[in-house]
Amino acid sequence: MDENVLEQVYQEKLEERIIAQIAKERRVSLETAMQIYYNSELADKIHQGMEGIQYLDYKLLVQILNETE
Repeated sequence: MDENVLEQVYQEKLEERIIAQIAKERRVSLETAMQIYYNSELADKIHQGMEGIQYLDYKLLVQILNETE
């Protein structure tokens, strides 16, 4: 497997965990949690790989999202 493919798979799994955690913490549907996540600055930073943010724990990332947005 190529490094880019592995990175893509890692990112997809990370996003799944983030969305599930948002739904759990906010007691909203997965669809609503997806909207919250994909409309956030955090999602943009993760997609761009800014500052290695995508390597932080998903629970910490959700905490950051909750505190900043």
